[in-house]
Amino acid sequence: MLKEERQRVIMNEVDLHNRVQLTDIAEKLEVSIDTIRRDVKELDAENKLKKVHGGAVSLGFTGLANMDNRVYAQPQKKRIAEKALGLLKRNQVVFIDGGTTCLELAKAIPDDLSFTCFTFSLPVAVLLLSKPKIRVIFLGGELSQEAQIATGAGVVHQLSEVRFDYSFIGTGYVDSLHGLTEFDWDIVQVKKAVVQASKKTVLLCISEKLNSQHRYKTCDINAINTMITELEPENNLLNLFRNQDIRLL
Repeated sequence: MLKEERQRVIMNEVDLHNRVQLTDIAEKLEVSIDTIRRDVKELDAENKLKKVHGGAVSLGFTGLANMDNRVYAQPQKKRIAEKALGLLKRNQVVFIDGGTTCLELAKAIPDDLSFTCFTFSLPVAVLLLSKPKIRVIFLGGELSQEAQIATGAGVVHQLSEVRFDYSFIGTGYVDSLHGLTEFDWDIVQVKKAVVQASKKTVLLCISEKLNSQHRYKTCDINAINTMITELEPENNLLNLFRNQDIRLL
């Protein structure tokens, strides 16, 4: 495979999943990790992604100053956010996850809507501070430099003491049989705690992530109350999920 082809695959994986590991890309392309490391270093120098230890992240996923730069599939994510807004009501207590789709939801919330929002995402928390009627509670812990979210036992403990009306979460991978999965063990632990703390969990997910999976499991698909994609609920791409006990929006 030519270098240009490899780098296109790398960029597609980074854009779609926000973060990738060098070992996963090397295995997918059947090349050495050193080859992928060189490709990622070149793409970083060209300001197409950010190289991090053991992997790469999309520019739209990292840095408060970059929230509107290089956001992959932003029109689709805005559509998902518009649908999710219909679930928000006055005086609710909700959780909003990190990630670019959840950021679109945070941006779309009208200024006159008052409710309490918990988050462990620094970008989401800062953005919500501009909404005058939202009470923002940040769940503190060790901050990830790439995702800018707090993880660790402290966050899990705080989540055990709350009961959300709705939690709005993203995922790296989702499959009708294998559920929600990630490649980051620490993120999975806090997301498990979010699901357990929620009366209803809402998954915000672009359709390109459907029927994908990774190493660590967040939850079964039927632990999700509602899945929102940019597609119409009747779309055939959602057929495998229609047989599960979840609401499609």
